[in-house]
Amino acid sequence: MPESVPPVFLATAIEAVMRAGQIQMDRFGRDIQVDKKGAIDLVTEIDLEVERGFRAMIAERFPDHAVLGEEYSAATESDTVPGYCWVFDPIDGTTNYAHGLPIFCSSLALEIDGEGVVAAVYDPTRRELFTAERGAGAWLNGVPLRVSSAETLIDSLLVTGFHYNVQRDPAEVVGLFSAFITKARAVRRLGSAALDLCYVAAGRVDGFWEQKLQPWDVAGGALIVAEAGGQVTTTRGTPYQSRGASVLASNGRIHAEMLTTIQAFQVAFRSRNWTE
Repeated sequence: MPESVPPVFLATAIEAVMRAGQIQMDRFGRDIQVDKKGAIDLVTEIDLEVERGFRAMIAERFPDHAVLGEEYSAATESDTVPGYCWVFDPIDGTTNYAHGLPIFCSSLALEIDGEGVVAAVYDPTRRELFTAERGAGAWLNGVPLRVSSAETLIDSLLVTGFHYNVQRDPAEVVGLFSAFITKARAVRRLGSAALDLCYVAAGRVDGFWEQKLQPWDVAGGALIVAEAGGQVTTTRGTPYQSRGASVLASNGRIHAEMLTTIQAFQVAFRSRNWTE
């Protein structure tokens, strides 16, 4: 990875997510076409329009760069791409968007050989632009971000998400949610992993976990958390990778306690299922 990243990359990321936000708001709350990718996994015409426009932008400006996006990437493209790869979610929180709930964003990261180097996440309803550059810090509308100072779970506000297969097998997801409810001050579920991560970076929440995620859900937000002084791993405690399918992000101070809670629950869950 180069020692410094050309400023044009972060500028492009910011331009892309803000363009996406403008398109989102132009159609928000109106009658739009909504299709299903799964029983509860939605895609709107806005998701498709935004990603098409982004792919055209990158093809014109950086024709040798790859794009990994939610709507037009094949499943096999989820492996780490060598060289430059833009990881893009045109609307993170599509279900919220389709229902008129104003909790959604666009999320973008540029990876070089699988490592995030710039990130931008834009929430158009609050006009909040979260950005980060590897080794240089993270910002909200240009103001430096810093994670919270909470020292224990009982003093922490947590946030999580449920994967799209939760209806088929809810026991583990709901069980872990319950385990954290008994140990934290409160737990929320907002419906946008990218914003969940940005809120950890901003110190609005102290920790986030989720399993069965896609790279475009987390690539931008994870870099923003890390550059705001937080800690990001998998839910097993192994080093974070955007293709790792699970994420645990925190202010760092409560990370070990969150890992212990997850591991204790999983041991009990497997033991219970084994004996039943």
